[in-house]
Amino acid sequence: MQKTKLGISVGLLGAIACFTGYFGSYLVSVLIMGYVLLMEENEWLKKTVVKVMLILVTFSAANAVIELIPDAINLVDSLLGIFKGHFSIPFISSIVSLCRDILSVLEKLIFLLLGFKAFNQGTVKISFIDRVIDKQFAKNENV
Repeated sequence: MQKTKLGISVGLLGAIACFTGYFGSYLVSVLIMGYVLLMEENEWLKKTVVKVMLILVTFSAANAVIELIPDAINLVDSLLGIFKGHFSIPFISSIVSLCRDILSVLEKLIFLLLGFKAFNQGTVKISFIDRVIDKQFAKNENV
């Protein structure tokens, strides 16, 4: 079992990074990622912390896009409110809420699976994120 410079196993630090991605905050995740990228040499661990950060950013971006819909409706409603008007599309709120709930469950499942697999230095395949990570960690033979 390979150890980190902190004295704990690589798998445990990877699991901590994964669970922190869901239960923690961006700040803690960035600190863990920074430490691993600067101080640790294990490539699996580095890829894992980058994957956690990319998943966090992906879910945040997806939530932001979903939130654009009610924000746009509220903007129109506010604009019409100036002229004593009102605008709403009630079923859109239900659809947006459903999308948020689906994203929340999916995010929780991914981070829990990643965390439990990390104990044995495993991973969960997420094709578009894995392609980005593999491209960034590819050895540059032109140097």
